Amino acid sequence: MNFTLTRAILPHDTAERARAATRLGRLPEWDLSDLYAAPDAPELKGDLAALAADAKDFEIAYKGTLATTLAGADGGVRLGEALARYEAIEDRMGKVGSYAGLLYATDTTNPAYAKAYGDLSDKLTSLASHLLFFPLELNRVDDAVMDAALADPAAAHYKPWIEDLRKERPYQLADDIERLFLDKSASSRVGWSRLFDDTIAAIRVPLGAGDPVTLEEALNKLLSSEEATRKRASDGIAAALKANERTFTLITNTLAKDKEVSDRWRGFDDVAASRHLANRVEGEVVDALVSAVREAYPRLSHRYYRMKARWFGKPALDTWDRNAPLPEADDRTIPWTKAKETVLEAYGGFSPKLAELAARFFDNPWIDAPVRPGKAPGAFAHPTVPSAHPYVLLNYQGRSRDVMTLAHELGHGVHQILAGPNGALMAPTPLTLAETASVFGEMLTFRRLLEAAPDAQTRRMMLASKVEDMLNTVVRQIAFYTFERHVHTERREGELTSERLGEIWMEVSRESLGPSVRLGEGYEVFWSYIPHFINAPFYVYAYAFGDCLVNSLYGVYEKNPDGFAENYFALLAAGGTKHHSELLAPFGLDAREPAFWQTGLSLISGLIDELEAADAVA
Repeated sequence: MNFTLTRAILPHDTAERARAATRLGRLPEWDLSDLYAAPDAPELKGDLAALAADAKDFEIAYKGTLATTLAGADGGVRLGEALARYEAIEDRMGKVGSYAGLLYATDTTNPAYAKAYGDLSDKLTSLASHLLFFPLELNRVDDAVMDAALADPAAAHYKPWIEDLRKERPYQLADDIERLFLDKSASSRVGWSRLFDDTIAAIRVPLGAGDPVTLEEALNKLLSSEEATRKRASDGIAAALKANERTFTLITNTLAKDKEVSDRWRGFDDVAASRHLANRVEGEVVDALVSAVREAYPRLSHRYYRMKARWFGKPALDTWDRNAPLPEADDRTIPWTKAKETVLEAYGGFSPKLAELAARFFDNPWIDAPVRPGKAPGAFAHPTVPSAHPYVLLNYQGRSRDVMTLAHELGHGVHQILAGPNGALMAPTPLTLAETASVFGEMLTFRRLLEAAPDAQTRRMMLASKVEDMLNTVVRQIAFYTFERHVHTERREGELTSERLGEIWMEVSRESLGPSVRLGEGYEVFWSYIPHFINAPFYVYAYAFGDCLVNSLYGVYEKNPDGFAENYFALLAAGGTKHHSELLAPFGLDAREPAFWQTGLSLISGLIDELEAADAVA
């Protein structure tokens, strides 16, 4: 059977796409043939066959012999050879996995894509079982032997990866248990995550007249300038999520239990400790961030939403008003060509090199921008592997926020290109730094637009929009992290009901949003559509980390731009080879210092100060 990038077309879809083309211009769609032409392509079959042979040969060559091999006189050379072979296999496996995931994201309701995703994931899990021994045995090598081997130039390149790997030694289990965890992942964690994605993609939200719309389209209606439209969308989303609440509750309980089992066996004493380890960040650093943000709620979100409620002529905002444009905001649609021009000009104003790297995504079919039924919601930049190139997924609908999302995801893409030369093992960046380029790209774009604002009123609208984005990135994500901590902690004592999950959600929402946001009936189920809770537990604090980090970085840039770009590109190019403290040192910043977080939060508070001052004059 020949697979092509087609999809099921809903009855109203042709007309909808025609209207979108008129408003937005021609939106790009990615071409995955740079990876593979189709799930049944000969090249993919050939790679899978070669990988199967190479993985088995690698296992035969090294399993059970690493300790003695590295202890020899040529231990460094042998280690370098083994790591190079291992990395090459990981790169090719990553290429297959990337293709499977991106194909599925194109249309999660397409049975052929779902089957390809499942089949390829199973094959990769089987292949990984032949490689699992390698990092486990490396971690059992004596420190003195490993240090001597890494002193050899042949292995020295991989020293950062080895050092990171050995941080996991206290949580490493026996080989057969590690293999069991890996083999069962497809039928446990991965399978439940896929059920969540499938359920979200299948949701249709009724909005009155006309056919029901996707969840992504309904969420976009919450940004409408018409309150009636926003309220219909909010009510429709609540009803659609409520209809699937039992499924979402089961998925959440099952995955939280799955994580608890893994944490207990490995010896993690805190529900988020495994994420902190993966992020290469100390738990106390995250705790300091969370404490600083929660302490700042009253002077950030509470203060801003009180002011916004006054602008709306209400004693308190309804839930559907929180992200609504201001009454006098310009709600015109921004065509794709204008969005592209805006972002590239902003990037180029910082550095021609940054603009050139971002332009590659437009010059090549690396972006998938249209909204389509079945397409994965939201936006992401997928790094794929260093031997290929990143891809960006958007659901572009012409809002100013969509332009900022484009700037954000292109930042990720640029970061991934710059880190690529480190190779498949060391290109991936810990989440604490993975948001740096994306948030910095947003800031550059915002500052560029703010400078070009034609009048005080436009400037005020832009400031308000930026503050809301920052509150969503910092305040809301820390509230999400707090929600997760409650859920995973309580799950250790037993299952949580849908009602209890809703109670926790409402508690953390009230705390973070403050008394000027009225959380109406139906909002208690809005926790259920957040994909990070399912696909990447405790990922969310990375957004707040990145935003505060970039605020501090941007402050350094404004004070002394000379030489900043060189240090910035060096930070991005480091990938996963350096700790955050080492990368921030050239900028005079240290995330372990409490003042670091206050600097980032003060920038948000300062923008709210400026809005209050403008409001007083008006």
